Amino acid sequence: MKVIEFYDKSDEPLISFEIIPPKRGKSIQGVFDALDQVMPYRPPFIDVTSHAAEAYYEELDNGTVKRHIKRKRPGTIGLCAAIKHRYNIEPVPHVICKGFTREETEDALIELNYLGIQNVLAIRGDDPGASKPYNKNRGTNEYAVDLVQQIKRMNKGIYLEELIDPDKTDFCVGVGGYPEKHFEAPNINWDIQRLKEKVDAGADYVVTQMFFDNRSYFDFVDKCREAGINVPIIPGLKLITNYRHLTSLPRSFHLTLPDSLAHEIALNPQQAKEIGIEWTLQQCQELLDHGVQGLHFYIMANPSPVVNLLDRMKTGLKTRS
Repeated sequence: MKVIEFYDKSDEPLISFEIIPPKRGKSIQGVFDALDQVMPYRPPFIDVTSHAAEAYYEELDNGTVKRHIKRKRPGTIGLCAAIKHRYNIEPVPHVICKGFTREETEDALIELNYLGIQNVLAIRGDDPGASKPYNKNRGTNEYAVDLVQQIKRMNKGIYLEELIDPDKTDFCVGVGGYPEKHFEAPNINWDIQRLKEKVDAGADYVVTQMFFDNRSYFDFVDKCREAGINVPIIPGLKLITNYRHLTSLPRSFHLTLPDSLAHEIALNPQQAKEIGIEWTLQQCQELLDHGVQGLHFYIMANPSPVVNLLDRMKTGLKTRS
């Protein structure tokens, strides 16, 4: 079943989660252990992040530096297949531009289609610092809108090379949105126009980057609607669980933490997890009061704070039958 169908058919808010593949060499069991904790909330789908090969450097004994290229977290497609088989839940693999050619993307989409996976999240991705040698015959998708267009062309049976009587794919495509704007965008209105291009290209829904001030989300949705973006815009939420998040989250995700939240955690660092849960609990209640269609939690590899939060929520959430 497609993500957009879940939202279209539900008259109550849905709840979903996003996880990260294990590091190279680690067992899938850690992912299963994390998902087992959130299964009681019956999510209709689970997002699985994707990561391109990254460049890193090693200093050798002779004083020289050696450059390595490696995917630290491979296995997104295999993990999605395992989730679908084990839990009978729709996986949503992230398909990224950076680090992959259009040909590699097409191959990945063909594999997903064979596996019966109908949902993907199309994002540009971070620069992995590991660019491939230039080949004039193998291009890349520079932006997420290019990736959306490629996926939607495959849905029409149009592949990178002309094929005889090709079959169509049938992917539902989600994209990312930024309530506080993408860090490369000159302003929020410019960023929303780029989002509209993705929706006009065929994106079926939007999941936002994490935010900690609901006013940012509400203002973002209002501006999107004014711009003619009418697909579901699902709030993405992350819980602060330790003092280090005060600096690491703004640095990594280019977001702003409200003064009151940052101040409270700075004064009580040992209580950071409890403060973070209570803050997000209030966010969720306000979002639900405003009629959001769902809540999307970034749990990555640590579901316990979100499980704690959901256990304490007083507002009912839609679950799968």
